This record gives sequence, C-alpha cells and structure tokens, in this order.
Amino acid sequence: MLTSRLPGRVEPYKLVARAEHLEGLVALAEMARLAEEVGAQSGDAQVWLDFAIDPQGRREIRGHLKAELQLPCRRCLEPMVHQVESDFRLGMITSDALAAELPSTHEPVLVENEQLNLLAVVEDELILSLPQGVYHDEAECSVSRDQLNSGEATDASASTPASPFDVLRQIKGKP
Repeated sequence: MLTSRLPGRVEPYKLVARAEHLEGLVALAEMARLAEEVGAQSGDAQVWLDFAIDPQGRREIRGHLKAELQLPCRRCLEPMVHQVESDFRLGMITSDALAAELPSTHEPVLVENEQLNLLAVVEDELILSLPQGVYHDEAECSVSRDQLNSGEATDASASTPASPFDVLRQIKGKP
C-alpha cells in the first residue's frame, strides 16, 4: 500500500538518466481542473512512474494510476463511486513543435526549464481517463424509468409523410 506523497515538481532528465522509479499518492483535492469536470474530490490517486530511455533514444515516462472518484450519475446527478485506472506512456518534449515527432504510442509532455509538474501530469491523465457517462443501476438510481419517459409515444409511422413532389403533382394536375 502506498503511503508517501509524490513530489509536486521533479527534474525528469535526471530521473531518466538514473532510470528512476517513483510511486506515491497525489491528493485529489488539489486538482482544480478535475473538480471543474466532475466536482470536488477527496482521497488520493495512487501513481507509479518509471523514467527511462526507449530503444529509439527518446526520454519517456511510463505510468499507471488508480483513483476512486465520486462522479455524478447522468440520470439522477447524485454522486456515485467509480474506479478510474489508466496506463500511459509519455514522451518528454521541450517545445510543442517536437510533439509531432513522437510516435502514436507516446503522449507528449512539455518539460519547461528542466522541470516537470507531476501534479499536472497526473491530473491530465485522470481527466483523460474519465468515462463518457456513469449511471447507477436502475434499482439504485433515485430516478425511475417512468420519470425518464418524456410523455406518450407518438406513432410516427401511422401517417404517411408528405412527399416534397406533391406540389409538383398538383401543378401538373396529376393525382
């Protein structure tokens, strides 16, 4: 079980040179952009990071994260617990122009002044790992199926749609 906190900023080139492995916790309450997406969170994200040089000589970070988030149910908007887990591979770049040179297996991460903000990296990965929508089971949701129905169903197939050529038939005098 992880108990130590990850540092907020690191010098990634030094970590790559030593092929370092970091693991620790990051407080979810410190993630403002995540809170904007899904609401305020509590608890910690568990993060494992390996700094290395890939066979092509690129500096990379391989990571895995796990967090338990409170996400709003799309039916009733009440929070529900959802486990988010992600594996990622980041290629370190010093400018946006270098991002195009990375293979599709790597996501770019911008290293400025030889410093990397680990909190921002973890937050980005959490946001990218969010599901499109989460729903309670129907039995657990406070909104029933009847409440979701928008009214009586109209039978659209009962009436034949008017043809756009009906006007032309009338002008030509054809039935």
